[in-house]
Amino acid sequence: MPLLFIGIAPDTKTADSPTVWVDREKRELVLQGWEPTPEVQAECAAFEAPGHAVGVPDGEAVIRIPARMIHMIREACDVLERTHDR
Repeated sequence: MPLLFIGIAPDTKTADSPTVWVDREKRELVLQGWEPTPEVQAECAAFEAPGHAVGVPDGEAVIRIPARMIHMIREACDVLERTHDR
């Protein structure tokens, strides 16, 4: 099943396009965002959560999403909740 497009960050230029999709089949959010600064990447890589390895595991990524997209992320969560209720 193709991804369901939810939205793209308002007021973006053609090359600046954080985006939100939903994968209803896998019940996952799919987010496109900006690469964080090296400082943020270093902070995330050093973060320790109890019971987890330090750092960002292979196959995972840290991205930045602008706050102006919160409503899109909420909408995407609502889509997944409705999909779950079926």
